[in-house]
Amino acid sequence: MDMLVITLVCASTLTFFILRLLYNQTQNSSKLPPGPRPYPIIGNILELGTNPHISLTKLSKIYGPIMTLKLGTITTIVISSPQLAKQVLQENGQTFSSRIVSHAVQAVEHQKCSAVWLPPLAKWRNLKRVCATKVFSTQMLDSTKVLRQEKLKELLDFVKEKSNKGEALDLGEAVFSTVLNSISNTFFSVDLTHSTCDEKSQEFKNIIWKIMEYAGKPNVADFFPILRPLDPQGVHAKMSHYFMKLLKIFDGIIEERMYSRTESKVCNDVLDSLLCNNVEETSSPLSCKEILHLFLDLFVAGIDTTSSTVEWAMAELLRNPNKLAKAKEELCEVVGEDAPLEESHISKLPYLQAVVKETFRLHPPAPFLLPHKCDEVVNISGFQVPKDAQVFVNVWAMGRDPTIWENPNMFEPERFLKCEINFKGNNFELIPFGAGKRICPGLPLAHRSVHLMVAFLLHNFEWKLADGLTPENMNMVEHFGLTLKKMQPLRVQAISVKDN
Repeated sequence: MDMLVITLVCASTLTFFILRLLYNQTQNSSKLPPGPRPYPIIGNILELGTNPHISLTKLSKIYGPIMTLKLGTITTIVISSPQLAKQVLQENGQTFSSRIVSHAVQAVEHQKCSAVWLPPLAKWRNLKRVCATKVFSTQMLDSTKVLRQEKLKELLDFVKEKSNKGEALDLGEAVFSTVLNSISNTFFSVDLTHSTCDEKSQEFKNIIWKIMEYAGKPNVADFFPILRPLDPQGVHAKMSHYFMKLLKIFDGIIEERMYSRTESKVCNDVLDSLLCNNVEETSSPLSCKEILHLFLDLFVAGIDTTSSTVEWAMAELLRNPNKLAKAKEELCEVVGEDAPLEESHISKLPYLQAVVKETFRLHPPAPFLLPHKCDEVVNISGFQVPKDAQVFVNVWAMGRDPTIWENPNMFEPERFLKCEINFKGNNFELIPFGAGKRICPGLPLAHRSVHLMVAFLLHNFEWKLADGLTPENMNMVEHFGLTLKKMQPLRVQAISVKDN
C-alpha cells in the first residue's frame, strides 16, 4: 500500500511538472511574434528553400513584419519593416548589438579577432576606432584616391582593347579585377592580380565568392550546434581552407612591408597607417593576428559588395535604356565629354546617386544584413524577443514593399530625386549597410568606389548587350549567399566614345 501511495505521489508530481512545463512553453510561445507552425525537431528549416530572402519575404506577408521561425534549436526573429528595424537597430541598439556567429565564420578562430563578429566589448571598440580613424577616414581615402584612379585607367585600357577588337566581355569579371586591385592598392599599395580577368584574378574571385557563399549558406551545424564537432556539410573545413589562403597572402605582404620599413621606405596606405598606429598607440595597439583578420574582413566584404553592386547597376541600366541615357546625359553636362572623371564630381551628379540608391534598394549586397543576437528579453511592437534569439533584418523585403515604394519591382531612380533618403543608416527604408552600432565600417569607401566606377563606365563607353540578348529577355535571377550575386554573368560589348 505504501509503495502504491509513493508511486501515485511521484506520478502526480511528475505530471504536474510536465503540465507546468507545457503551460510555460505555451505562455512563452504566445508572447513570441507569430510565424509558421514548426515541424518537430527541424522546426521551419524547410521553409527557407533555396532563396531564403524570397521565402521569408513571402512568409512576412502572411505573418507580419515581425515573425518567429524555429530553425532547428535556434529561435529566429525576422524583421521586415523600417519601423521595426529602427526599434531593433537604433532604439534597442545596445540589446541587439551582439552577433550570432555561424560555424563557418568560426574557421581559424576568425570570430575572436573580427571587427564584424566580435561582441561589442573592448577589443571590438578598439577595432572600430581603428577602422574609423586609420582605414576609412576622409583623410586616408583622399590620400589613396590617386591609386584608385590608376586602376580605373587600367580598366579603361582593357575595355578599349576589347572594343577595338569587337569582342564581348564579362563585365562582372572585369569589374571584380578592378575592384580587387583598387582595394589592394588602397590597403597595401600593390596589385594582387596583374591583368584584368587573368588566372590569378579568377582564383581570388573564386576564393572570395566561396567565402561569401559558405558564410551565408544554411548549415545544419548552425541549426543544431551539438553537431558542430562533426561539421556534417564540411562548411567549417572549406572556410578554413579559403581563410588560410588569404591570411597567408596578407601575412607575406605585411612581413615584406615590415622589412621595407626598416629601410625607411614608407607607403601612404592603410597598412602603413595601421603599423604607425601600433607605434604611436601604446595602450591598445593591434596585434599582428588582429591586423591579419581585420584585412580578411575588409578585403572580402569590400571587394564582393562593391563589384556585385556595380554589376547590378549596369545590368539594370542596360535593361532600362532610357535610364542609361539620362545618366550619360548628366555626366556629359557636369563632367564634359573630354574631361577626366574625378571622385569630386560625384556630389554634383544627383541622377547617378539616385541610380546607386535604386540599385541598393533592389539588390542589397546582404539581404538579411548580418545576423544580430538579442542579449536580453525585450519587447518589440508588443511581442517578446527572447534572450539569445537570432535576428534577421530582411532589407531585401523592405526594398520591395509596396507600402513603402511605388512600383517596387521597377527600376526607377527618379523616385530618389523627390526625397532626401540616403543609405548611411539614417533612413531605415534603405539600409543596405545596416544602421546603429554595427553599421558597416567600410561604407565610406564603398560609397566612393561604387559611384565612381559606375560613372566611369558610363562616361567612357557606349554599352550594348552581347550574344543577341535584348533588355526584355535579360536574366536577373539572384544567386543567394551572404551577398546576392547575379546568377547569369553580364556579357556586354563596349563602344569607346572618346580617344583615350
